Amino acid sequence: MSADPTQVLAFETDCHLFDGCGFPAPGLHSFLFEPLWGNADGNGLYFNKPMLLALLGSIIVLGFFWAAFAKPKLVPGKLQMVAEAGYDFVRTGIVYQTLGKREGEKYVPLAVSLFFFVWMMNLWSIIPVAAFPVTSIIAYPLVLALIVYITWVTLTFKRHGFVGFFKNVTGYDKSLGAVLPLSMTIEFFSNLLVRPFTHAVRLFANMFAGHTLLLLFTIATWYMLNGIGIAFSAVSFGMVLVMTLFELFIQAVQAYVFVLLTCTYIQGALAEHH
Repeated sequence: MSADPTQVLAFETDCHLFDGCGFPAPGLHSFLFEPLWGNADGNGLYFNKPMLLALLGSIIVLGFFWAAFAKPKLVPGKLQMVAEAGYDFVRTGIVYQTLGKREGEKYVPLAVSLFFFVWMMNLWSIIPVAAFPVTSIIAYPLVLALIVYITWVTLTFKRHGFVGFFKNVTGYDKSLGAVLPLSMTIEFFSNLLVRPFTHAVRLFANMFAGHTLLLLFTIATWYMLNGIGIAFSAVSFGMVLVMTLFELFIQAVQAYVFVLLTCTYIQGALAEHH
């Protein structure tokens, strides 16, 4: 049976340490959700909580930038100032640093969109009621990685043609001599098959692990709230606070890394092969 991690404590509300019941540890069931609409038996469409959070996150990001820049002012207000700071951070701190100003300017909208969307999807983990990072479900990072992958392949073909594309993805370098076939084979599979997978899994794995730890300490706080276990419960609650702060940091870092890798791939597509 699937379970909503925001309701995980409701399963055993009277179950505490020394009550003779086992610890309700989080697991894969904590990442499964009953449909809010439709059914999950494979027949027809359905809509669940992560989908709702992804939709709401998209609306929040779009709404934020629309409100900030719909009527821009020469002397920006607080909202416009925050939006400009975020936009400039991605533009100058990631895109320009990787691609340069002239080449990178046209890819700033893609980078900014990816950064703030990924960040918002991560942030749901520590927002009350939501309490779930959408990117901890592999499908979401995978779709974003595929968008980047398709962009990279398209740009490489457009810039270098078929022969240039082949050299680019295989790392062709005749100076390698006898090891060239082996090197080309490794580079081919690494770039065309492994790259989108690792791009997605890096984000997914961090968010999955972080949410599992938050669930673990949250459930432990409730479970040990009994008798002498109260002292251990307090320690566990302290870990919840520490992990929440740590997750705030990791969520931003993972959005940064995802976009940095995106720009690195684009840079590789645009670079001349020698």
